[in-house]
Amino acid sequence: MIGARKSSKGNRLGIADIADQIARVIDDTQSGAKEMLEPVVRIGVTGLSRAGKTVFITSLVANLLDRTRMPQLKAQSEGRITATFLQPQPDDTIPRFAYETHLQALNSTNPHWPESTSSISQLRISLRTRPVGLLKSLRGPSTLHIDIVDYPGEWLLDLPLLKQSYAEWSEAAMQQAAVRGDLAKDWLETNLGCDPSGALDEPEAQRLAAAFTSYLRAARQAGYSNCAPGRFLLPGDLNGSPALTFAPLPRPSKVRSKTLYGAFEHRFEAYKKQVIKPFFRNHFAKIDRQIVLVDALGAIDHGPAAVEDLRVALSEILTSFRPGKNHFLSAITGKKVEKILFAATKADHIHHTQHPKLAGFLEALLSDAKDAANWKGAQTQALSLAALRATVEQTAKHEGETLELVRGVLQDDGKEVALHPGDLPADPARLLTPARQGAEQWPEGISYILPNFAPPAATDKVMNGIAHIRMDKAAEFLIGDKL
Repeated sequence: MIGARKSSKGNRLGIADIADQIARVIDDTQSGAKEMLEPVVRIGVTGLSRAGKTVFITSLVANLLDRTRMPQLKAQSEGRITATFLQPQPDDTIPRFAYETHLQALNSTNPHWPESTSSISQLRISLRTRPVGLLKSLRGPSTLHIDIVDYPGEWLLDLPLLKQSYAEWSEAAMQQAAVRGDLAKDWLETNLGCDPSGALDEPEAQRLAAAFTSYLRAARQAGYSNCAPGRFLLPGDLNGSPALTFAPLPRPSKVRSKTLYGAFEHRFEAYKKQVIKPFFRNHFAKIDRQIVLVDALGAIDHGPAAVEDLRVALSEILTSFRPGKNHFLSAITGKKVEKILFAATKADHIHHTQHPKLAGFLEALLSDAKDAANWKGAQTQALSLAALRATVEQTAKHEGETLELVRGVLQDDGKEVALHPGDLPADPARLLTPARQGAEQWPEGISYILPNFAPPAATDKVMNGIAHIRMDKAAEFLIGDKL
């Protein structure tokens, strides 16, 4: 009888899972039918901490609404866009991206950078275009809906955990912490004082999780990118829950369910099932196009270890994408990411003559991931951009040499400065090789400092849109073919 009851329970769970899958297929099919009449492109915007996701989306929307500064968006330069407007939020369960609030922060009398992304949000902007040439007399205006999905890059760091067991993740996390030295010292010492095979003690579990979280925060502050699980840094309403009360532990010879190790293993699996998988299924897997913002200059500023950590983090993240081409059955079989744009942000922090070097560094940093995506049919591109231009360029003479400078207002003290932050090497290997070899500092001749500029103050001159670098080129890659 006991065996029969277990079987019955298992069948009920299986039927519920199947019913849920069928409901999702029906919903996706209905959405796909609607999109045949008025197409929708879902663009995922992500990047790790300090990459500038919020400013990027605010600038993209502002410059699509007023396209004066968008000459490289072909539909605009050819006069085919007749109207652009914001639409009501398409998904009642996702918060709306606070575009107006963020725009006000940048355009106020005391401009400041808006709050960074802490949860998922979405915004729909629609573009109406008119046909040209032979199609002009055969069809009327058409509308393209663009759903911009903003989500923290820290959440993206969680996706590789789906392929790992608790033991594998623990071992990798402890090896990673050992390399990071003093940043992980307190947590590793806390770990030494516990017995993984001992009985679960909740106060001890909370102490271990808190020490691990403090280490992750310190690592992120020091410029490291690979700091998973992401919800430990952005817990939201999960703060204090068992799903976030675990940490890596060495595996004992025998694993029992009521031990500290057994409890942490269970909570790790619950985190994957109840936190990571819903995000992947409900949001990430529905994206058509993706832009990955990378603070490459910030990593270079922090040194070789930060660059190598960024390379590893991005490589692991990009294995979670499903690159390829979509077709009319994709709403049923599952969406693929058709285009992936890799963008090195803060291009305004260096002179424009160095922009090709920055884009080349990003290309080399992501070469393996880009090659894999291209091979599967997705289009990829790497470029350098600035969603909001906070500096202007100038030149100066120094000891008979011409220096290429950027001038802006420093965030910390409000002083206006003109400086040369350093020269990026023409060969990315000069950065990537010492980073892979574990160098503690850059070789002689390589030096770069990333200044922290404030948003530019408003002027009396009437300007349209938001001053940027290559946002129009980014928009052309992401949506140009749909216009």
